[in-house]
Amino acid sequence: MGAERITGLDLARALSIFGMIIVNFKISMMADQGGPNWLIGLAGLFEGRASAVFVVLAGFGFTLMTRRARAGEQKELSGIRRVIWKRSVYLALLGSLLLWFGWTADILHYYAVFLFMASFLIRAQNWLLAMLAGGLVVGGQLLQFMMDYTRGWDGVFHTYTELWTLPGFLRNLGFNGFHPVVPWFAFFLMGMLLGRSRLSNMKIRRTWMLGSLAALCAVETLSIFAMKIGEGYIGREAVVYLFQTKPMPPNFCYMISSMSSAIVFILFCMAVTEFSPARRLVGVLIRTGQMALTHYVMHIIIGLGILELLGILENGSLSFAVIYSVGYFIVVVFLSVFWGARFTRGPLEAVMRKL
Repeated sequence: MGAERITGLDLARALSIFGMIIVNFKISMMADQGGPNWLIGLAGLFEGRASAVFVVLAGFGFTLMTRRARAGEQKELSGIRRVIWKRSVYLALLGSLLLWFGWTADILHYYAVFLFMASFLIRAQNWLLAMLAGGLVVGGQLLQFMMDYTRGWDGVFHTYTELWTLPGFLRNLGFNGFHPVVPWFAFFLMGMLLGRSRLSNMKIRRTWMLGSLAALCAVETLSIFAMKIGEGYIGREAVVYLFQTKPMPPNFCYMISSMSSAIVFILFCMAVTEFSPARRLVGVLIRTGQMALTHYVMHIIIGLGILELLGILENGSLSFAVIYSVGYFIVVVFLSVFWGARFTRGPLEAVMRKL
């Protein structure tokens, strides 16, 4: 099943990149509410979900990458750890570059920290990974009670005004940024656990799928009822802060809901690559997923850069944002096929491997 597992992950990466493109273009165009209600609801489904899939996939891929080191000698463990540290530095530099260009929603510098932290957990037992993930989810909720989550942000959570101060940067990185270590590292740890499971065993895969679906339905139901009932007791603002399943703040409900939906989505993509008769269509998307790092960076530099050059970046139209996102992704898919026919890796992926 090895090849199918990898292609399933690449399909999930491609689709998560598509979701991130929609979310990021929407945010950049300030088009959160600039459209019909059905489109607002549809576009809102990707918020915090696509990036959660991206991080869970990172944890899954990390487990595959370090599988031999988990059972090998200390020398092999030290070697793979050095490789991971180099990748962390590379991703941190790319993320810092995007931050310097003004993209404060960057995920790569968080991803670099996740990789570095995970390098010390390669041989950790599954129970420890599960406890750490649970602790991060609970700890994140407690921090949101104890600290001011809005500190450093402008009124609409688009700009972090204290990002370029050391206290502000560390606060953003660890607590109240777009993808803070606490609790977002829990997504990475859950991906590690998923990657360690024998998913070739359909019974184990079914258990993961049904358990995740049950958790997703339970938490979404809890969120809906808590929002309706709690508003009359503690007010609209407080009930939204505590029980919504949007990514900011990443409360308990959001974390469990997004973690569950990410697992369901990844397992679904694995099943598609194994059983779908439309292998060629899936193959096109797999090519795109294999260049996920390149496409993530380029959708910010090129995708948003085009709008900036045309002077229509902050146009506030959700309809335009979605249409532009779909059109951009279609171009990305064709470019991926063209590039993949000539090279084995994407440009930024090849540089990372070379370095």
